Amino acid sequence: MKCFIGIDLGSTTTKAVMMDTSGAVLGRGITNSRSNYDTASQVSKLEAVVSARLELCHRALSDLPELKQRVDELLAALERNFRLELFLNMLEDLKQTCLENAANERHEKIGQELVTALHTTFDRMQTQLSKLFAPGVERKSDFFRDLAGSVYMNQSEKVADEAGLPFDVLINIYDKSIIETENRPPAEDLVTTFLRALDRVLDEVGDLPVEQQTIRDMVAKALDIELEETYVVGTGYGRVRLPFPKEHIRSEILCHGLGAHLMYPKTRTVLDIGGQDTKGIQVDEKGIVVNFQMNDRCAAGCGRYLGYIADEMNIGLHELGPIAMKATKTIRINSTCTVFAGAELRDRLAMGESRADILAGLHRAIVLRAISIISRSGGVTSEFTFTGGVAKNEAAVRELKKLVKENYGDVTINIDPESIYTGALGAAEFARRAAEV
Repeated sequence: MKCFIGIDLGSTTTKAVMMDTSGAVLGRGITNSRSNYDTASQVSKLEAVVSARLELCHRALSDLPELKQRVDELLAALERNFRLELFLNMLEDLKQTCLENAANERHEKIGQELVTALHTTFDRMQTQLSKLFAPGVERKSDFFRDLAGSVYMNQSEKVADEAGLPFDVLINIYDKSIIETENRPPAEDLVTTFLRALDRVLDEVGDLPVEQQTIRDMVAKALDIELEETYVVGTGYGRVRLPFPKEHIRSEILCHGLGAHLMYPKTRTVLDIGGQDTKGIQVDEKGIVVNFQMNDRCAAGCGRYLGYIADEMNIGLHELGPIAMKATKTIRINSTCTVFAGAELRDRLAMGESRADILAGLHRAIVLRAISIISRSGGVTSEFTFTGGVAKNEAAVRELKKLVKENYGDVTINIDPESIYTGALGAAEFARRAAEV
């Protein structure tokens, strides 16, 4: 099967979309962006391949009429157990890497004690982290570094205290080892991991209206389909660092404009708020960019601005929106500069203002800046599409809808659940079109 891949290397996350010859999306993948951009692009592409494999399995099982009511359940269980298998493989890799690096850290007083402490830490980590993949459990993140890092810190601190070892030694070993582990592809091929995950699923779901061997055969056949990487196009903030020839690189503006058009063909105005920049884009009826504006180099109004505020408040980035939604009033934030906004935030808190009201004001300030950028690009015309990671922030969406209505009246506002992949989607379509020439 010929496949076309678009990779959007952002400042905070790297996204990949895999598309077939008809333009249908087969799979999507996302990972943390790193200083090693080659690795980030490889990991996101691998995630897109995993997603594509699941889609092909879904199509295969959907051909069995008896399974019609159970396909979604089976695929959700297959993905969950696949993620568990993949995670446990990476956790074992991280453990062995830590043990190897520990050999270089040993001295007479903490030689064997350090090895024992690492074994104990990872045994506890496996027990605790495996529970995150149980049915019905929601994880705050699917990134290996996020899941493993917080639990390692917690467990290794306890183990170090119990063993009388210096905690910083265990932290140094982890910091060195996690980079090595993330930069390696899975030790086991994906098909083998999928099939082992399927065995877990079939043991888990119980009676099915189809023989288990039939399901195994259908899944194995779907996994055996070759996914030919026909053409790849890269875009995004770090596109110049992607390991592609120049003819395989497209600008963020072009990719976001085309991606938004593919999602919503009537779109004429696109707002993208990413981690590093904000873009106001005008497109025609074919998704071709006719005008655009971007923010300056200041981080105000971008995802990094929100990250800075979250750090100031000592909360998670994902908590900002829900807290702001509880506001009873909107505090006016006078500064749009990230540094000055942090100072104003501290002043407001000292004055007794609630976190929710302050955050509501900060979200409004961000969106006001975005509306200004849109107005300079030509304003809001016809259907309006909001993309980027900030589009998942409910408080930002609320303020955007208010301000668009105040300034432009009743306008259709599109926000796709997969909007973070808009740039990668446009890049994949550019790849598909390039291969057709």
